[in-house]
Amino acid sequence: MASSGTTTWAKRHPGILTALLTVVGYGVVLGVFLVPSFAALFPDLSRETVNLLTHAIAVVNTMTVATLVLGWYWIRQGEVRKHAAAMSTSFALILLFLGIYVPRVAGGGTKRFAGPELVSYAYFLMLAVHILLSILAVPVVLYAIILGIIHSERELRTETPHARVGRIAAGSWVLSLVLGVITYLLLNHVYAYTY
Repeated sequence: MASSGTTTWAKRHPGILTALLTVVGYGVVLGVFLVPSFAALFPDLSRETVNLLTHAIAVVNTMTVATLVLGWYWIRQGEVRKHAAAMSTSFALILLFLGIYVPRVAGGGTKRFAGPELVSYAYFLMLAVHILLSILAVPVVLYAIILGIIHSERELRTETPHARVGRIAAGSWVLSLVLGVITYLLLNHVYAYTY
């Protein structure tokens, strides 16, 4: 059985699987920024479409924050199935985010924050922390998810660092997403931007 063999390999090598998936994820996102021929695979987007996709990303990220918080709450209440469902939903939402984000960045223009100077410092600091956390969270989130998928509940509690890694993953992920939504609001709804 290939499925059983794959699961056995993944149980023995969750770090390698995490590293491979992390490289793929980074490669897709960085490819849009650094490889013109990759970015050229996506159509040019109108300003209206860029705005629509930007708003959709904010909605998806807000929903992801909600499902992550629910997952965190449910595991603290001992509701393992609800926790697993919330975290699986969060992961599906982040895949949806990538499905929107990559074409939006590849085919869209750039919005530049045009708010007051003092607010600009706060905006760029939040944006920098958001970006840094989103980069650092990828392997930790993937590792926690991989452990959750390939191990039984008993194994997760007794044989893996899932709980510790999960706290780090969820905490960094939530903070990154919240900062992303705040910077979205500042850029798109509170202050002006140039396109």
